[in-house]
Amino acid sequence: MKLFLDSAYLNDIKEAVSWDIINGVTTNPSLIKKAVTAMREADGEVDVDMESYIKKILAAVGRMCPVSLEVAGLKADDMIEQGNILYDKFDQVAGNVVIKIPVCTVNSKGEGNPFEGITAIRALSDDKIPINATLVFTPEQALLAAKAGAEYVSPFAGRIDDRIRRKAGIPFEKTDYFPADGIFDTESPDRLVTDCELVSGVDLVAWIVDIFRQYSIECEVIAASARNPVQVREFARVGAHIATVPIAVLKSMMTHPGTSDGIDAFTNDLIDDYTALFETGGADTE
Repeated sequence: MKLFLDSAYLNDIKEAVSWDIINGVTTNPSLIKKAVTAMREADGEVDVDMESYIKKILAAVGRMCPVSLEVAGLKADDMIEQGNILYDKFDQVAGNVVIKIPVCTVNSKGEGNPFEGITAIRALSDDKIPINATLVFTPEQALLAAKAGAEYVSPFAGRIDDRIRRKAGIPFEKTDYFPADGIFDTESPDRLVTDCELVSGVDLVAWIVDIFRQYSIECEVIAASARNPVQVREFARVGAHIATVPIAVLKSMMTHPGTSDGIDAFTNDLIDDYTALFETGGADTE
């Protein structure tokens, strides 16, 4: 499974890239705005602009590591135009731009045409522009996006878990673990709480992976909005091609109390005779 960093903070991106385990980066306008604002406040670089900042991200990530840049429009024509502008303006930096298109732009009031995103995905993919279909909450949306030509689909697994917990009236912190097998309704203990018949975000990812395998659909599944390391583990178990994770989750994937205890024991047990083996210019062994 590949790992994409979910961040627009340049320092975080550079740090993660230096570990040589990151295969790409996902961003959105909100993340980039926060990152640019933070840079202006921290470094006093008031002249930094959005375009130059994005170019720095692309250069830092480098070739062969895709970076998702999202359109701002909600109409197909606007998204197609903006997708072309983003691709033409930024892909020349490192040849790694992927255009992020919302799979459906209908708002919470039910306003809008549900196929604006699909229309934009089809038009841009026909122009050989790689597309990441975002805001995917059902296997059906993922299937339609793939049929329209998306190279990636991004099911928002963490947000599905959030929706189910709110439906069940369960208070939670964003980083809390949610069982992949779901939770039972307190009023009906034999019934799982679901969102569109999905029991968890991992369940959503698993459905999409299974459908794509069943029909040999060449579209990669990016398990998005990971909340904690265990969820990333479960993404890998159900066959997600990619997980996109914040840097805090990525770092916590590497730590464990048992490992730390082992390091303490290891360093406490070292003796001078052993550490002397690593000193240069030691005695001749012949």
